[in-house]
Amino acid sequence: MPDLIALLTDYGTRDGFAAVCHGVIAQAAPEARVIDISHDVPPQDVRHGARVLARVVPYFPPAIYLAVVDPGVGTARRGLALRAGHSLLVGPDNGLLIPAARALGGVTEAYALTNVALWLPDVDRTFHGRDVFAPVAAYLARGGPLKEVGEPVDVDSLAQLPTPLCQVTGDAVTCEVTYVDRYGNVQLAGGESEVELVRDWAGQGRIGVEAGEVQDDATVASTFGDVADGELLVYQDSDGRLALAVNNGDAARRLRAVPGDLVTLRPVEAR
Repeated sequence: MPDLIALLTDYGTRDGFAAVCHGVIAQAAPEARVIDISHDVPPQDVRHGARVLARVVPYFPPAIYLAVVDPGVGTARRGLALRAGHSLLVGPDNGLLIPAARALGGVTEAYALTNVALWLPDVDRTFHGRDVFAPVAAYLARGGPLKEVGEPVDVDSLAQLPTPLCQVTGDAVTCEVTYVDRYGNVQLAGGESEVELVRDWAGQGRIGVEAGEVQDDATVASTFGDVADGELLVYQDSDGRLALAVNNGDAARRLRAVPGDLVTLRPVEAR
């Protein structure tokens, strides 16, 4: 059983919520190693948290991923512990864990966290990260059997996040914005096939970009420095996704794009 706990939350670092989870783990499993993935997930943004978690898991050794972005805390939503590959994932049943589990090879066991003996004695309705998820992760890090965390659940019953839109129609590809990073780079739902399509279009000239009422032109490039400062580029990002950036600038601000928006790319002459 892994003794490494990798922690992701939307708690931030100002209020001590993440530190409290560290403290619970340190008391219950003092030998466990804890790595902070991020506590800067935007509040209640489950899709953002899921994207970050899925991004990092391929680069970790076997671990217990403790992820808490939980706008449904205190409701009937389940708490979960999942096995995927050689790792475990602990968190709410709201889709947060599933993309990372897929990146690890898929869920092979799933349990609802119903064994209250593993929780802290007084469970607050609004802080399950401290009172439920952290103690369960610590229990697993001590070598506790996964099946003891609660009742088994059908893998097919796990909550899923909506599949982001990406479609090709004629001379246009329209993709949902799936992620905006701290640099303002805009990740789209398109993958390798959409990247290759846009690269083929680049031989015909620049790429037209439409984001709501904003229209712009971009250059297909391999990296930011391939274009001049302030120029918009289309590229394949480090996740292998179709993305937009501005060299030494902020593409999200320039395009007024946020996650969930639709962006259409097409050859300029076809616009």
